[in-house]
Amino acid sequence: MTDKVTIPALLQTKRDGRKSVGVVAWDYQIARIADRAGVDIVSVGDSVGKFALRGLAQSMARELSPQGIHVAHVVIDGGIKSARRAETADNPDSLLDPDAIAESYMHLIHQPRSAWAWEIELRPWVEKF
Repeated sequence: MTDKVTIPALLQTKRDGRKSVGVVAWDYQIARIADRAGVDIVSVGDSVGKFALRGLAQSMARELSPQGIHVAHVVIDGGIKSARRAETADNPDSLLDPDAIAESYMHLIHQPRSAWAWEIELRPWVEKF
């Protein structure tokens, strides 16, 4: 994505009488499309829904773990490599490998109950925060 827009820059834009365009995107992919289209301000608004999902998983884990039920929330934050979506030669390992995702799930499934994880985030090493 492009450089971040600051509040002082937005205020100056308004004082100058220039218009700016803003979009609230509901996922990362739509945010990238808006950014590439030249939208001035892109806000990813999926955080409320995702936070609710995360909270539900945490609550379920606390409720069900004593009954021997392992509940986990897995975040897959990035593109997934496939036959239709290949990595570029100049940016290896920039997409999540399906086999690596499967290995993470298998690790989660086979964890000893003395050290259960209730949340795992998977993202490629090039992902920007």
